[in-house]
Amino acid sequence: MARVNNNIITQGLSGTLGGTLVFRQVGGQTIVSAAPRETDKAPTAKQLVHQERFQMAALYAKAQIRDAASKVEYEAGRSTDSTANAYAIAVADFLQAPDIHQIDLSAYAGKKGEAIRVRVTDDFKVTGVRVRIENGDGTLVEEGAAKAEPNGLDWTYTATAANASLDGDKITITATDKPGNVTTEQKQL
Repeated sequence: MARVNNNIITQGLSGTLGGTLVFRQVGGQTIVSAAPRETDKAPTAKQLVHQERFQMAALYAKAQIRDAASKVEYEAGRSTDSTANAYAIAVADFLQAPDIHQIDLSAYAGKKGEAIRVRVTDDFKVTGVRVRIENGDGTLVEEGAAKAEPNGLDWTYTATAANASLDGDKITITATDKPGNVTTEQKQL
């Protein structure tokens, strides 16, 4: 693939030339590449899964663009130097689940009112974080929604129940984004 800048011959050129070259305009640049070739090979199972997932992402994005409020939200998520539109941002959002970077249990000793902090990011927007605390034998101590902090990265869950013994306890964090992608991570005490 070649990139051409400020060439008066190719400036503004787009389309296929002779079925062998493809010209595209991206961000003020002319991009030249070989034309794609069709193949007789049947797609692999992995390729079929990827194609289905991308098709679902496209359907999700179309639905988001039809909804005026959602379209505005995705358009607002565009960076100033990006050529991506709301549709492309929605497709990417569907394909990318949230990332749980850190679970901070340093302020949690099992007392009511103590905090568990979680750092979660997403390529677009994290819509919710849930915290579940279980004893070593699997009995539920408590579960609930964490509250988003103003920095846009951290979520804080405030314990509502006393937990006498932390030995072997399991903390499960579940993060969700706008398309409903879920990421779960556990930490053992």
